[in-house]
Amino acid sequence: MKVFITGASSGIGEALAYEYAKRHQNENTIIGLAARRSEHLQALQQTLEACYNIKCAIYPLDVRDSAALVAAANDFTQQYGAPNVVIGSAGVSSGTLTENAEDTNAFKAVMDINVTGLVNTFQPFINSMRLAVQRGETAQLVGIASVAGIRGLPGAGAYSASKAAAIAYLESLRVEMLHHSIAVTTIAPGYIRTPMTDINTYKMPFLMDADIAAHKFVNAIKCKKRFVVIPWQMGWVARLMRLIPPALWDRLAKNAPHKPRLDCDWL
Repeated sequence: MKVFITGASSGIGEALAYEYAKRHQNENTIIGLAARRSEHLQALQQTLEACYNIKCAIYPLDVRDSAALVAAANDFTQQYGAPNVVIGSAGVSSGTLTENAEDTNAFKAVMDINVTGLVNTFQPFINSMRLAVQRGETAQLVGIASVAGIRGLPGAGAYSASKAAAIAYLESLRVEMLHHSIAVTTIAPGYIRTPMTDINTYKMPFLMDADIAAHKFVNAIKCKKRFVVIPWQMGWVARLMRLIPPALWDRLAKNAPHKPRLDCDWL
């Protein structure tokens, strides 16, 4: 098993690395770990290799840097071959309001990381994965979207827009990859307990710990689900959200709590 994960230094990405390591320990398993914080990647590499007897390759990079991802993909495939699974898990969120000029940079950064970052992650792997499929290997691209992409949420225009774009992009990609027999899975989580949600001051229904979420994510990936909402309760919420008429949605969402605005190191 060969897996490449972005956003691996914390949150969902880190939990996914642990989940794959646990499932495939003592096997000929290679996990590529990419994220901005090299010290976190190094610590994770040491833990996974020592505790689960697997091989980790670390790539300190920002998913906005397409050249860095091309270099990482080339290094990984040259050393270990094409990955069976590539997971675009890098993502950011911050409260934003269009009326605030100072939030414009946050809008751009959220879109670049959450949407273009997926393109940068997948593109350099596709040719090698296509050839691997021809040799009888499995290949799958996985994007982490969000239930927040189902309807626009007040105070989270950048995040909702980015995740809606991610959902649409991944659907387009899924159809494109049918020609190459490369599976594409879109995972739309609800609230997962991570550093990104720890700052929220409002109630988060069906909040799920990251390790439990990662277990469910990997099950969905293994089954090659096309689109899945996790946890299942949020799946029903998402279905209802799609059915609410715009006028009613406006009244319901008008006074919803907003995500805090932050000074982030990715801006």
